[in-house]
This record gives sequence, structure tokens and C-alpha cells, in this order.
Amino acid sequence: MAFIFTDENFDVDQIVGVKNIRLQDEQELARIAMQAYDPSFSRDVRPGDILIGAANFGYGHPHYPPMIAMRGLGISGVIAESFSPGYWWGEMAEGFPQIACAGILGLVERWDDIEVDWASSSIINHSKGGTLSFDPLGRVDQEIIKAGGLIRFLKGAKGEGPGEPA
Repeated sequence: MAFIFTDENFDVDQIVGVKNIRLQDEQELARIAMQAYDPSFSRDVRPGDILIGAANFGYGHPHYPPMIAMRGLGISGVIAESFSPGYWWGEMAEGFPQIACAGILGLVERWDDIEVDWASSSIINHSKGGTLSFDPLGRVDQEIIKAGGLIRFLKGAKGEGPGEPA
């Protein structure tokens, strides 16, 4: 299912509110997530749901607490028209999938049932039909996600941890 941010240049700090940006407790962050947008969000969201964003998603100073909240709620990734580079790299380093997909806002409406088909590099809307292609992630980016983040990927590459790349 999809939750959509239609604002271009969306600052992810707004997910938990700037006043809460120093919180670190995942459960508390998840509880307060999205209160300014949808007070029932933390109750309605389900593991595997995806955030959908407009152009330059993650604009601003990318702090980790908002996306810690999203991962804590079970959000599985973000698909946006485009991303702020600092945000994109920070979340990819955490192993949190980020897909740039021009036209995504035209394919998906709030709470549509969508699927990411990594093999064909496409987004499928099961609720209203339609498919949209995206540029596949590079091999290293895919391996970072598979490993669960950059640190695990690097440890795996050195033979030190569970994140050994495929």
C-alpha cells in the first residue's frame, strides 16, 4: 500500500516534527510519526507499505529519526519522482530502498496496492492497473540493500560479517 507526499522538496524532518528530531527511541518515533498529516497513520500503516514522494524528496538537512520511525512502522522503502542526494545516500547507506521513478505520482493514489518488481525494474499498481518502469539501481547499491546497509556490506566484503554480497 502507498502513502503519498505530493509536496515537492519535502523535508523528511516533518514526519516526526522538527521539535522531535533529537529523539532516538524507535517506538516513540513510530508513535508520533505523521501526526501532522494523518493522526491515524501509525495505526493504519502495515509492514511492507511504501512511501511515495514528489520531486526532490528528502530536501533539507537529512536527519535519521524520521526514517527510523518509518522503518519502525514497517515501511519498506520510498519511491519518488526524484530525491535530494544527501537524503538518498543516507538512507541507502542504512539499507533502506529508494527508487527514483519519474511519473510515479500519476500511477499511484493513496493506499493503492503496489508492487516493486525488481527483476523487471517496474512498479505495478494492483488497485487500478498500470505499470511504470524505473532505472534499475546499480549493482553496488543493490548489494548494499541486500546486505542491510553499507556497514554490513563493507564487513561482508572483508569477510567480517553477515552481509556478504552476492
